[in-house]
Amino acid sequence: MIMVAATATATAAGCGTKAEPPAASKSTPASPTAPPSPTLPTSPTASTGGTKSPQDTKSPQQQSSLSPGWEITVYYTAVEDYHDGTPTPVTGCPTLNCKNGTDDLGSYPADFVEAVQDEGTGRTSSGRYLNWSYDIGYWLDSIPRTSDGQSLSPFVSAAADPDVLPHGTRFTIAGCGTEDDGSTPPSAVCAALKDASWEITDEFTPGLGGSQHIDAYIGPETGENFTDSDWYITLNNARISIG
Repeated sequence: MIMVAATATATAAGCGTKAEPPAASKSTPASPTAPPSPTLPTSPTASTGGTKSPQDTKSPQQQSSLSPGWEITVYYTAVEDYHDGTPTPVTGCPTLNCKNGTDDLGSYPADFVEAVQDEGTGRTSSGRYLNWSYDIGYWLDSIPRTSDGQSLSPFVSAAADPDVLPHGTRFTIAGCGTEDDGSTPPSAVCAALKDASWEITDEFTPGLGGSQHIDAYIGPETGENFTDSDWYITLNNARISIG
């Protein structure tokens, strides 16, 4: 993502406590082949009670793979229809295989454009995607992309610094830790994040990651003022299980 944050991406956000917007963590690939456009969920789906968390089901040998002390932020796809700021012209690349373009890409609400730069990707009212990367600028696309050129997958795609967690690393969230104010994260949000099987397919804009920072992609925003919702969250002292 570039998320510079987010959110490219991956990089990243707050319920209970309103955390600072995550940086996007998207790093655009040189010349990827765009896969078919995915069907994005209308909202994150939390699991209900009765499902054991990863730490409850792992053997003593597997428990040793648990890694504590992580900061986990979220990033998302901004949706133009939920923004109504002042129309702002955007220039960039009309296609993916281009860098630092100067073509007219249209005008979009100012708060939507800002969210695209924070999160790395946004769905326009026309159904196309306005993406952004620190090394590419803005470009129009048919999908929201990861740093390897594939489609961002909600509750799968995640970003980290590549020298911390290499591309392709799989992990689960074993413990949600706390929010910035020390409170317990909302149970539905924590359950959904823990039930997911994550994979590092994205990376932070240089300087926005860190030694124990992960950005987790949760899909398109689901309404106005999404950053005030429970889903825009930062987990502190979270635990992950790698592998």
